[in-house]
Amino acid sequence: MADSAPGHGRRILVVEPMTSTLALLSTARRLGIQVVVASFDAGDRRLSRAIREQVDRLVVVETNDEAALTDVALALHAESPLSGIIPGFEFYVDSVARIAARLGLPGLPVEAGPALRNKATMRARVAAAGLRVPRYAEATDLASLTAGAERVGFPAVLKPQSSAGSVHVSRVNDLDELRRAHEWMVTDTRTDLGRGLDGRVLLEEYIDGPEVSVEGYVDGDTVMIASVTGKLLGAEPKFVEVGHVVQLDLAPNERARLEEYVTGVCKALKVTMGPFHCEVRLQARDPVLIELGARLAGDHICDLVEIATGVSLAKVMLAAYAGLDRAEVAPVQVPRAKCAAIHFFTAPDLETLSAVRGLAELRDAPDVQEVELYLEPGDPIEPAEDFRSRIGHVIYHADSYADALERRHGIAEEVRFE
Repeated sequence: MADSAPGHGRRILVVEPMTSTLALLSTARRLGIQVVVASFDAGDRRLSRAIREQVDRLVVVETNDEAALTDVALALHAESPLSGIIPGFEFYVDSVARIAARLGLPGLPVEAGPALRNKATMRARVAAAGLRVPRYAEATDLASLTAGAERVGFPAVLKPQSSAGSVHVSRVNDLDELRRAHEWMVTDTRTDLGRGLDGRVLLEEYIDGPEVSVEGYVDGDTVMIASVTGKLLGAEPKFVEVGHVVQLDLAPNERARLEEYVTGVCKALKVTMGPFHCEVRLQARDPVLIELGARLAGDHICDLVEIATGVSLAKVMLAAYAGLDRAEVAPVQVPRAKCAAIHFFTAPDLETLSAVRGLAELRDAPDVQEVELYLEPGDPIEPAEDFRSRIGHVIYHADSYADALERRHGIAEEVRFE
């Protein structure tokens, strides 16, 4: 890498990079930044081949042990100063903030961590700022959950307080459904990135209306909105995200109201730097918070944003966390299309994948940028409960939001799973 690269001589530590962080890693390499990754690198935290190809150095550590992760960061910093430490997934936002503060590196305020990782604390802080959130109740057992239901009412949504990826998020319409959903949650022994559920749950008012996510970043006191993503959800009572479209058509006054609301949420949660991904439901066109993540959006949303708006949130994050001049990094380019979308393949009626029809033809289509299949023939298909039920995805572009939805319908018809 040439010495003139904007990031030459800098080194970053990325904690557990998942798929959404791949663009950040590859961008860092192109900018001349040395990439060190801390990962458990086993089980559901095993690094993919694509991520390994963008890593200069891998340090294997139990990343769910903050003391061990801190020791690794301290040792790396003593060996050769780090320019920044970056969370590669939602679970590590608060740990990274604390480690960055200890090392004197750029980062989110330590006091922001609890609200960014706990949905109940998040709602309390946003409500205290005078912004609308769903009615909610916290619970740790069935008795407190049942009492909370009297305050929240039905229909309601039950979810873990500190999970991600729609894991165990479900709509419940009465006490019987609530008890069944809670029993399913507390008896599930599966883990996500090595973390199980801790028993703390949130019961909140069901907000009827379309769901969107707002992608943007914070620069000092300024909240910049890059795009509004239309979110496509599977059948309730689950809330599996089966597609995203960037960007959503909104009337100017609706867009302004949404941007004002999200700006207020960022300030209430003390998001002072870097990118964010804010999920909102629009009830009678009024925004109501679902949650905010102070990190890069998952599900390839950042790829869609860059295609449709020209804004590279990966570059924005690198500039913020590694102390680069954003103008030198050039995070805004000419958009490549008017609209970009991702469709996730699912097969809720199947238990095992035997064969796939139509993928080869789809890969050759001029509007398709990427097609990926996650499973091999013979692999089991997870129940349609959360992100684990997805079989693969296709990223494509279109001339409008309506065209993107129509194209998605066509793709679902053309690609068949057996």
